[in-house]
Amino acid sequence: MKKAYLGIDIGSISTKGVVIDEDRNIVARSYLWTEGNPTEASKRVARQLKEQLDAAQAEGGEALEIVGAGTTGSARRLVGAMLGASVIKNEITAHAVGTTHLHPDVRTILEIGGQDSKIICVADGIAVDYAMNTLCAAGTGSFLSSQAHRLGVEVEEFGDIALTSEKPANIAARCTVFAESDLVHKIQVGYAREDIIAGLCHAVASNYLNNVGKGKKILAPVVFQGGVSKNAGVVDAFEKQLGMPVAVDPDGHLMGAYGAALLAADAGPVREAENGPFASGTFDFEAVQDFDFKTREIECQKCANHCEVICVYRDRDIIDSWGNRCEKGAVKTTA
Repeated sequence: MKKAYLGIDIGSISTKGVVIDEDRNIVARSYLWTEGNPTEASKRVARQLKEQLDAAQAEGGEALEIVGAGTTGSARRLVGAMLGASVIKNEITAHAVGTTHLHPDVRTILEIGGQDSKIICVADGIAVDYAMNTLCAAGTGSFLSSQAHRLGVEVEEFGDIALTSEKPANIAARCTVFAESDLVHKIQVGYAREDIIAGLCHAVASNYLNNVGKGKKILAPVVFQGGVSKNAGVVDAFEKQLGMPVAVDPDGHLMGAYGAALLAADAGPVREAENGPFASGTFDFEAVQDFDFKTREIECQKCANHCEVICVYRDRDIIDSWGNRCEKGAVKTTA
């Protein structure tokens, strides 16, 4: 039986998961909305991954045993504790590892997700610089989704419609408020829908380059990833504004999860745990579904820091905690 590794990227908008085999190939993939509940979203992702693995085995594929797991994203600590992950890494590291594995010569990684975006500069396969958006959401997927709703168009259709435009509307890209105001004005004066949509795609690219990419030297080869990379209109806008080709990997929206899985593979099989998904040494999908995971915030009163400590419970057992800035606030696990 071949070994396999699980990677999950838990974002504020979407949760992504992959399973890779010993050859680092993706053999199962899932992309679902987080819906404000990262633990339940991760359970649903795990369920989808298991269904794909079972279907592949039923068709004659080789059975796989998952011996390691990694997590990344905004809820990586929480879901990492839930899955018994051996590797918990930030998004910059996970995206860089995943991208450089598939594109060894990459120099610049552009990433736009639902509510955040980032740029990673790479030299010799190592991330040497990065930046993330801070205040403005005009360069993210949620901005495009809200404007698609305003226009009565499915956001998935944005890219194809944008490419039909011969003269994209010039939409202010300084921030979400200005962009929305300008969009309404363009609608009222009768701009063609395809020109407005193309203008929005150019506004996203412009906002990203002027904010996230400000001060960064963008060198080719450039790889664009994240959910917005599936929008051909934004890809076209980036290529025109940068004056260079922009590559989009078919699994670019899963790159964080893929990087987490690669890091788990590099770390090797996890040690057997008394409880949890890896209690038997291999990942038990059913254990994840059966357990009830909750978090509780407590304020430590043992020193002047008054740290807010996050405790993660599996059923009634504390399986992890973080947030304490000194050993006085350490919480002993009960599982």
